[in-house]
Amino acid sequence: MSTPTIPVRGEIKLGQFVKLSSLAEDGAQARELIQAGDVTVNGEVETRRGHHLSAGDLVEVDAPWGKAAAIVGSPS
Repeated sequence: MSTPTIPVRGEIKLGQFVKLSSLAEDGAQARELIQAGDVTVNGEVETRRGHHLSAGDLVEVDAPWGKAAAIVGSPS
């Protein structure tokens, strides 16, 4: 299965992207996953919700219910 690319306009923070891409159900769950060290950006653990993402960044979540990933994309 291929990793989905989620188009975003301008800057987006990690917490916002995790929620937008449905890697978490809501902002609270996104915060918990990030703080627990369950989220990586380009293979590196990232624990800052406010970390700014760029187009092409790969965000992966290793949650208790399974693994998921999404790529930050440019708007079409």
